[in-house]
Amino acid sequence: MTDASLPSSAKHNPAIVVAALYKFIALPEYTRYREPILTACLGAGVTGTLLLAEEGINGTIAGSRKGIDGALAGIKRILNCTDLEHKESHATEIPFYRMKVKLKKEIVTMGVPGIDPTQTVGTYVAPEDWNALISDPDVIVIDTRNEYEVGIGTFQGAIDPKTETFRDFPTWFQSQPDLTPDALAGKKVAMFCTGGIRCEKATAFVKQQGISDVFHLKGGILKYLEKVPAEESLWQGECFVFDQRVSVKQGLELGSYQVCHACRQPVDAGDMKSWKYVPGVSCPACYDAHDETRKERFRERQRQVELAQAQGRMHIGDQSRVNAQSQIQAHAKADD
Repeated sequence: MTDASLPSSAKHNPAIVVAALYKFIALPEYTRYREPILTACLGAGVTGTLLLAEEGINGTIAGSRKGIDGALAGIKRILNCTDLEHKESHATEIPFYRMKVKLKKEIVTMGVPGIDPTQTVGTYVAPEDWNALISDPDVIVIDTRNEYEVGIGTFQGAIDPKTETFRDFPTWFQSQPDLTPDALAGKKVAMFCTGGIRCEKATAFVKQQGISDVFHLKGGILKYLEKVPAEESLWQGECFVFDQRVSVKQGLELGSYQVCHACRQPVDAGDMKSWKYVPGVSCPACYDAHDETRKERFRERQRQVELAQAQGRMHIGDQSRVNAQSQIQAHAKADD
């Protein structure tokens, strides 16, 4: 691939590749895969977080081109899985400080027993075919993400469940009189999420509720923003991502949002003009949620960050970032 054919976001720093990956796959002895996968990722020089559970693997890693390729190859080999789903973007700085592999009950937490996307799941829809599907008046489009994610961008006409966590989705769905099997007779349900994993699991749940015509966006919003030209896009706004980039735009360009270090929610230029916005302490979304004791803790943390900057030394988070960046650069040199 030549530089001209790279996404523009890659041209800023092509050494840093960010790969979001997941796979629903039966792993009854999932605990035994933790160390081999961690070793493979460390050996490839990548950073990030991966989750392992009986239902599969999920997470995001970042590294050099060679590092990402090596880590993905290692994971596929260890899990004996050739069709691991992953989406790539690029970052101007390393989005993760270290490499972690965590053991969980679910790779995406819904909290409903018996939901198994390896057995029952909705119909995949390619990004190129998504516009036609959601433009059909007989299609009910549902955003399966949380309210703060939906707040910075979504598809035209999509229903926002206004959930705080994915655990809330089943209760919300079951409480909607317009989403029963009888109410949806002759209609279809199309769902989407950031990378594809939440909406895939949501389709398994919705089908369990007796809804037959259920669809979901293959590869999620990230793949749609990568594949569908801006002039054809039905996406409005930006897409929240769970790393230091905070949000991405069409073509997976770096977005305009920052993150509130008190509540981890996205803040835009308007939020930062609010009197409720204090860097490192609060934003309009969380100002009333924290008591003074907690805010004082946040203030002290922010003072330490600012003091380190004023003295020309690194705060612990900055040092971790540099260590990770150096590791990736070392592996990038090996690519040449």
